[in-house]
Amino acid sequence: MSDQLYQERIVALAKARTGAGKLTAPTGSARRDNPLCGDRVTIDVKVDGQGRIAEIAHQVRGCLLCQASASALAAAAVGRDAAGVAMLRQDAERAVGRQEGEAAEPFAAFAPVRAHKSRQECVLLPFEALKDALP
Repeated sequence: MSDQLYQERIVALAKARTGAGKLTAPTGSARRDNPLCGDRVTIDVKVDGQGRIAEIAHQVRGCLLCQASASALAAAAVGRDAAGVAMLRQDAERAVGRQEGEAAEPFAAFAPVRAHKSRQECVLLPFEALKDALP
């Protein structure tokens, strides 16, 4: 894959592994697979009484983009409810060029993916798993 795609910011997000692992007794858990590339993401969440994410963990078997996205999502999702998670997804979609506007950090790091339409799903897969994991 192109060196332009795997820029330093994306590599740093993947290496940070924020939220990597599994939660004991999660409120919700979901696995999503991308049959086109083989990426697999499992997201565990613990949700508080107000419907906000108290803890999040992920297990990723996939490419660097998927790993980086799961790490970025874990860093940004704590404290958010389903509507807040939807806003994060919109930001990721702006980053990869599926929505108009500029993406905020940490998702702005995924701007190089705009030019690689087939890789956009790699960035969005963790969001799909989180959506399914939320009660």
